[in-house]
Amino acid sequence: MQPSRTGPFPYVPINRRPKLSWPGGARLAVWVIPNIEIFPLNEPVPTGTGMAPDIINWAPRDYGARVGVFRIMEVLERHGVRGTVALNSEVCDDYPQIIEDAKALDWEFMGHNESNSRYLHLMEPEAERETVKRVFDRIEEATGARPRGWLSSGLQESWHTLDYLIDNGADYVADWINDDQPYRMDVDGRPICSIPYSGEINDLPAMIRMGRTAEEFETMIKRQFDVLYREGAESGRVMAICLHPFVIGMPHRIGALDGGLEYICAHDGVWLATGSEIVDHYLANVPAG
Repeated sequence: MQPSRTGPFPYVPINRRPKLSWPGGARLAVWVIPNIEIFPLNEPVPTGTGMAPDIINWAPRDYGARVGVFRIMEVLERHGVRGTVALNSEVCDDYPQIIEDAKALDWEFMGHNESNSRYLHLMEPEAERETVKRVFDRIEEATGARPRGWLSSGLQESWHTLDYLIDNGADYVADWINDDQPYRMDVDGRPICSIPYSGEINDLPAMIRMGRTAEEFETMIKRQFDVLYREGAESGRVMAICLHPFVIGMPHRIGALDGGLEYICAHDGVWLATGSEIVDHYLANVPAG
């Protein structure tokens, strides 16, 4: 992708698009994205002290892998939700039991860098190219399926990232948090689809950076749902619920996810989907152009 003033997609305001319909006449597609990550102890933790080891910032994140992620699994399974995992590929080596349990739940896996301590936009182009390929190859080896989607660590891309994703077979990317519906991207004549992710209905920025309580986060989930559900009666919307095991997986926070999903699942016209299911339906039913 060449540097440009705008993204590789046209500006089409939401009130000037064809009606989007979801399967079964659903108003809203809801996907839940557990970010399952690794932070090597011998590397600085981003937003931490800048040194290694950084125990005070590393240990809570390791708690997410040791304990918190399994609370998320239990809540999602109880509500009939299949997660779409944003997966650091080094998790496959360091926490293989998580992969085993997520596969047993039939979760989807999308790429999410090798670790959350290394961002793509800080790499030289060739190093980034090789990193992206290793992520796709390792997740495919560990899970039996090549990832179809991608979320960059920190939602940070370089000018080359979309090219490297397409090179490795990605159908969709979640970094571009600028819409409530999917849309097609044209990367120098090659397609990839953007899927709505969220920097708002996201436990890490909401509760860690902005200091929202678990009760406030649950209310945010419900209010986000209410508006998108109402708007979805006119044209379908997508709602993302973005999770981190070391945040929502804490005992005093997990109830926010449970309560939010209970509220959502009490409504008709909701499609609980994975990332690839949403993108496949969109591409099959919304004409290009």
